[in-house]
Amino acid sequence: MNLLHLKYAIEVARVGSLNRAAENLIIAQPNLSRAVKELESEIGITIFERTSKGVYLTAQGEEFINHAKTLLKQMEHLENMYRDDRPIRRRFSASVPRAGYICDAFVCFSETVSSRAYELFYKETNSKRTIQNVLDSDYNIGIIRYAENFERHFERMLEEKGLKYEVISQFTYRLIMSRDGELAKCENITYADLENYIEIAHADPYVPSVAMSRIQKEELPDNINRRIFVFERSSQMDILESNKNTFMWVSPTPQSMLDRYGLVSRECEENKKIYKDVLIYKEGYKLTELDKRFISEVKKACEEHLK
Repeated sequence: MNLLHLKYAIEVARVGSLNRAAENLIIAQPNLSRAVKELESEIGITIFERTSKGVYLTAQGEEFINHAKTLLKQMEHLENMYRDDRPIRRRFSASVPRAGYICDAFVCFSETVSSRAYELFYKETNSKRTIQNVLDSDYNIGIIRYAENFERHFERMLEEKGLKYEVISQFTYRLIMSRDGELAKCENITYADLENYIEIAHADPYVPSVAMSRIQKEELPDNINRRIFVFERSSQMDILESNKNTFMWVSPTPQSMLDRYGLVSRECEENKKIYKDVLIYKEGYKLTELDKRFISEVKKACEEHLK
């Protein structure tokens, strides 16, 4: 199989157009079209459905392109490993939820890496993207979060996709808010108390095989009339610090982070929902010493901040 033809097909799939792909690849469009057809003939499937509006991946084509991306990344990694001018680096990569305690664990973990040559990759995103990041081999391990009542949906999906999984922490969400706000003065916060305040949230809930309307109803209850949706964690903290009328539901949060932004953490006794953070990685992948060290720090951080 011609690796160059694989690169061509991946670019066509990315832009959805033979003409645009040919321009990006600096190749004549007829030559690109011929290369793709030769690839399809060689593997015996139709990768692209060609229409007047562009080209679209077939079901088999989508599966093939995902495998092709993984193969090319492995080839590039193999080539880089044995360059004479490239030092051998230890590599760690994790795709995780936006969570203060996991970030704190990563900081502690990074301080323990003593090798002179290493690369650490750390990405905060939602569960859906983390699953795809691990499947695409962009990241070796991931941590996803889900409510306990949706656990079976996730377990079934992870098993179907060939992903190993392990619960590494569980907790109920707590509230954080400005320590100078009126809400922080409440001794026992109830759902009714929150109705007059603004929730900081991020609108990317995901549960496989469950309608988005049901997920949003459970994750974004109707009793809150004002919300600010912010996806970047430090921006969430900035708003909580500055706007005394805001609050946010969070997993265990380091006291040092709360102090940095002038925030406090409070329980809501009515909130009984349990969330789980779950380690995932591809079946067949062997956890490295760095992976195990990071996972240990995550478990330790959760226990520490839950106290």
